[in-house]
Amino acid sequence: MIPVILSGGSGSRLWPLSRKLFPKQFLALTGEQTLFQQTVERLAFDGMQPPLLVCNKEHRFIVKEQLSACKRSIQGLLLEPFGRNTAPAVAMAAMKLIEEGRDELLLVLPADHVIEDHKSFQRSLALATTAAERGEMVLFGVPATRPETGYGYIKCDMSERHGLPDGVNRVVQFVEKPDEARAQQFVESGEYFWNSGMFLFRASVFLDELRKHDPDIFDNCLVALERSHRNGEEVLIDPETFACCPDNSIDYAVMEKTSLACVVPLSAGWSDVGSWSSIWDVHPKDSDGNVIKGDVIAQDTHNSLIQGNGKLVTVLGMDDVVVVETKDAIMVAHKDKVQDVKKLVALLDAKERRETQNHCAVYRPWGWYDSVDMGSRFQVKRICVNPGASLSLQMHHHRAEHWIVVSGTAQVTCGEKTFLLTENQSTYIPVTSVHRLANPGKIPLELIEVQSGSYLGEDDIERFDDVYGRAEHTAPAQSRAH
Repeated sequence: MIPVILSGGSGSRLWPLSRKLFPKQFLALTGEQTLFQQTVERLAFDGMQPPLLVCNKEHRFIVKEQLSACKRSIQGLLLEPFGRNTAPAVAMAAMKLIEEGRDELLLVLPADHVIEDHKSFQRSLALATTAAERGEMVLFGVPATRPETGYGYIKCDMSERHGLPDGVNRVVQFVEKPDEARAQQFVESGEYFWNSGMFLFRASVFLDELRKHDPDIFDNCLVALERSHRNGEEVLIDPETFACCPDNSIDYAVMEKTSLACVVPLSAGWSDVGSWSSIWDVHPKDSDGNVIKGDVIAQDTHNSLIQGNGKLVTVLGMDDVVVVETKDAIMVAHKDKVQDVKKLVALLDAKERRETQNHCAVYRPWGWYDSVDMGSRFQVKRICVNPGASLSLQMHHHRAEHWIVVSGTAQVTCGEKTFLLTENQSTYIPVTSVHRLANPGKIPLELIEVQSGSYLGEDDIERFDDVYGRAEHTAPAQSRAH
């Protein structure tokens, strides 16, 4: 069995913590590990192969860093140039495996869900395996215990076995997110499950059903894979072909149309942590029903989620609210409205606000940088370079840079010179000078960078050499920094 982990979402309903270039799966929202790391860890048991990952190409360095931190390996990385929903993502993974002569069971699951009871998850997986080995397409359904309006529902035929193993039920109907009254009817009927977005099926079965029910996706993905660029474990999907692929989910493309869809119940403390109210649900509460993180003082406040990430946050006389503070944004919402945070993000996108794209701290393959201050002709950044890492050999046409080492050792290339700087030493990089910053030491290198010039945009960069293989002509301006 091969896990196929889908890590392509943007998690807009968890803004301002989740950003497009650093979405929720890479955040530690429910424990010390990130949701992505928790997903990888729960699959590390006998009989399960290392996962095949599908993610946006802009996230590949975050994926590799988080895998390294939890000391887990993968067997492949499919890099999407942009999202096309779950059906094309799974199709590309299945086609890659079939191309390699491997027609195994695929456990498809998102990278950003929480499953608290791993043993119960494994028991449901064993039952699902029995059905999938018979050629069925299994969807894991979570028993609907409350009238949740943020989930899709699946109605099952609970009276007939349809030749399925005991405990497995044939799907009758998929239902989109209902209103509360209809959701209450679903719960009372006992015939409905929440759609977990987790599947188990054989690669060839999925592709046969996809070719039958959505041949456009099948054909586009087949050509996109043929034209993709391969580099070791990475497959960079051809953007021109993939752009022609329909944007569709597994549910719409296949599961709602196939006669093979069945449900295995999953009672394992599952949550898609898709909104701030679900984050509140999965955390322990204080005596007032509050979930509090960070430097927070709450007075006469109840049943609320309040999260600070640096600043002191004070809340007075509020009930059922969500307050989330980050360095560059503060979001306040009633808990009943948190499903609509994505509408707020869409409004910010329409205004071209950068706060939806990335945090002040931007993670790169060599480390990270944090924007400290900026004005019309200057910008100040705090930069951290990992031990043994280096930035690209590059040049700026419109700005000069001043580097001051705070800790660690910097190896600086500027023009024809290469030299070392240590704590409290500094250097100046003139406009148009070819330069590189590297950390030859065994501890992180931290420095302050002061940029000055007529134009300080992140797209003012010309690369001459880059050990990470970043192709400048394919990267958006925001991701080309350093």
